[in-house]
Amino acid sequence: MSLAVGIDVAKEIHWIVAVDTVTGTELLSHRFLNEPAEITSVLAEITELEVEHGPVTVGLDIVGGIAGLLTAMTTAAGVALVHVPGLMVNRSRRATVGGENKSDPRDARVIADQVRHRPELRPITITDEQITRLRVLTSRRHDLVVDQTRRIQRLREHLVAIFPALERMADPTNLSDLTLLSRYVTPAEIRRAGADTITDSLRDAGVRRGRAATLAKRAVVVARDQHIEEVIGESIIAEVIRELAEEALRVRRRLRELDAAINETLEKHADAELIASMPGMGPTLTAELLAATGGMTRFATGNELAAAAGLAPVLHQSGKVLFRRRATTGKRALKQIFYRSAFCALSSPDIASKAYYDRKRAEGKSHHQAVIALARRRINVLHAILRTRQPYRPVGVTAA
Repeated sequence: MSLAVGIDVAKEIHWIVAVDTVTGTELLSHRFLNEPAEITSVLAEITELEVEHGPVTVGLDIVGGIAGLLTAMTTAAGVALVHVPGLMVNRSRRATVGGENKSDPRDARVIADQVRHRPELRPITITDEQITRLRVLTSRRHDLVVDQTRRIQRLREHLVAIFPALERMADPTNLSDLTLLSRYVTPAEIRRAGADTITDSLRDAGVRRGRAATLAKRAVVVARDQHIEEVIGESIIAEVIRELAEEALRVRRRLRELDAAINETLEKHADAELIASMPGMGPTLTAELLAATGGMTRFATGNELAAAAGLAPVLHQSGKVLFRRRATTGKRALKQIFYRSAFCALSSPDIASKAYYDRKRAEGKSHHQAVIALARRRINVLHAILRTRQPYRPVGVTAA
């Protein structure tokens, strides 16, 4: 005999249901707060039931996040944890009588039943310190990059409204141009300052002398070409542009700090150097991969990793119809990591990736399909690298 436990996770209140795996009898069903004392009490109840009914397996519908404390305490108590995806819970509940009515007790019971009937559910393991750090650092980096893209776009929109020539000349994604826009924006103030003053100002901000002089001269030239005294709303728009530029400069500094922290953490992880040895897998993608997977040891084969990323073809069989189609499930973030790394590998010195891509294109596949196929192939290579603990060995590197 054994015990299957399902916990419907929520921000403040969880719901637990325990069933006997042989008879399906419900032995426990109640709510409990997401607090240490109540979690400890629930674990004590599970321990008591284990004495009578045998080994316990607990299923959670959420990994990490709001389930972090529950996961940590349950694992520390030595209880086996498995993941029951939310989509599985939703579909299984709808297949039951009255399943269109969602409730925490019903979902917890569905989770327990899935644990009871599906021994192949993927286990949940506590990630190590490096994985946790990478997950937090890469998540923060992603947020800053997304916000920075929006900020730069807004800056461009404001700048083209009052000074189109400067918007065409200056590239806010460059540090020197961004420094200029944090100090000089309108044609009038650029003309008043002059090239020498602007050059000195940029030099004081750390811009190289040659770049500062070139940028200042070009700014003065376009400022002299705009003869209108002032565009309506120019002063307030210029103020916002300077503010956005200063914010962007601060974010660039923070991104450099995050990249340094990510690299420092990667140096301590046993798999990082092996993963980064693959063409197209730089430090950022390596960190994102480790963070997204929670550690590569969770995947016994390359096929499992490909399925988790939604890159494994799906078999569709119905009657006499039999074919494979593109997967529509899988972790989107993981799929994007493999896709981006495959795309980057096409321009790397290693010609193996480009040769495989060219072969798929010759077979009639589109660019996107060929990159997807390459990403899938590289998963097997990556898994072999980690299994053998041998770095990637380039196949026919072109001369520099």
